[in-house]
Amino acid sequence: MTGFGLADGVVGTSRVVVEVRTVNHRFFSPSIKLPSSHARWEGEVREAMRARVSRGHVTLTARAERATDAPMAIDEVRFAAVAQQLHALVERHGLSGGVDLASVLRMPDVLGAQREEAAPESPDALLAIVDRALAALATARADEGARLTSILEERLAVVADALDRIALRAPERLVAHRDRLRTTVRDLADGIALDEGRMAQEIALLADRMDVAEELDRFRSHIAAFRQALREPGPEGVGRRLGFLLQEMLREANTTGSKAADAAIQHEVVGLKEELERIREQVENLE
Repeated sequence: MTGFGLADGVVGTSRVVVEVRTVNHRFFSPSIKLPSSHARWEGEVREAMRARVSRGHVTLTARAERATDAPMAIDEVRFAAVAQQLHALVERHGLSGGVDLASVLRMPDVLGAQREEAAPESPDALLAIVDRALAALATARADEGARLTSILEERLAVVADALDRIALRAPERLVAHRDRLRTTVRDLADGIALDEGRMAQEIALLADRMDVAEELDRFRSHIAAFRQALREPGPEGVGRRLGFLLQEMLREANTTGSKAADAAIQHEVVGLKEELERIREQVENLE
């Protein structure tokens, strides 16, 4: 799922800002950009990300900024060299006014922030900021997940309605096939007496081959499991579980279509498969 999280805090003498973004991906795919002073903690940051996000392309960017209250420092070696150069220029070119403190301090690299301390020995401060950013990301993804759940429930209702229509049509098409079979056999017999027992047996075999009740029952069972997973997601997320259930639904839809031998049911099956494809596209966005 897509999402964004932001957090900041102090690590050593620097203020560190962490941004985390996610886009859809079937697997966990991290991308981490840390300041050079914190690069050695990339492994710990990756594990923190993995603990919070199981699917998606996750980009984490951390940048270090000088703290606003960090003391300023004068590079005295640089100051002396600049002052000497300026005095030499004044004398060489006969300039008036001399060289004052403000002029020297305005020269590049004379005045600046104190050198940053080395990165702390423990990654705890950095990981605390990362964790807050990931928590904000999780909230954003949860909000998107709630919206996607509503969309999926609507799609499932469309699928369930199609199953109901197929269930109503299935007995009617069996009766139609039975009557057509009787008529065809009588026409071919051309007045010859028929074995009604054999006729009944053939009709029973035909009804068994065309029966889709089991497929519809399993399909409804998968829908119920799909809804259950949406409403009660486990700690590992629901994406893979829903993907598996969709595969099983598609299997039942294909079997129903192959056994239908009926234009109306086949039309419903085509619509079913279209809805399942729409659901699959959304499920790929879920963790």
